Amino acid sequence: MPALTLSTSERRTRRADAHHLNPVVMVGGDGLTPSVVREIDLALQAHGLIKVRVFSDERDTRETMLAELCEQLGAAPVQHIGKLLVLWRPIPEKAPEPDADRKPGPRIVKIVSFSKSGNHRATVKKVKVFGNQRVTAGGLVKRKDNKRVAISPKKRSEG
Repeated sequence: MPALTLSTSERRTRRADAHHLNPVVMVGGDGLTPSVVREIDLALQAHGLIKVRVFSDERDTRETMLAELCEQLGAAPVQHIGKLLVLWRPIPEKAPEPDADRKPGPRIVKIVSFSKSGNHRATVKKVKVFGNQRVTAGGLVKRKDNKRVAISPKKRSEG
């Protein structure tokens, strides 16, 4: 995958966004192993903008790691400061769920009825409420009214 390139203004905004981030992946003495590259790839998929800490004292080694990571993962180098590398890659769009148009299913609702005297406990009932039902202020479960509210002729002429 070819590495992405950022303009100066884009790089500046990414650096500002990455300022408060903590490193999510740390590269140890073994260098860029396949498992480390896979973790960086997963972090880029999840977050888009990440920091990577490299425990190497050689600046040239860190620069080659940054170039190699950007080349392998199709990311853009944002910043290399000290032992921190900042990488950015756009987050891929997720496929919509097949059942996105489904209505919500039944839900459990707690109905609390307080006692008339202050000396007794309130009673709590758990009731299953379906999609076409509602709970009234008095604690009753009623079917929703799907009828439209009638508009008076006077209001209809105004609007």
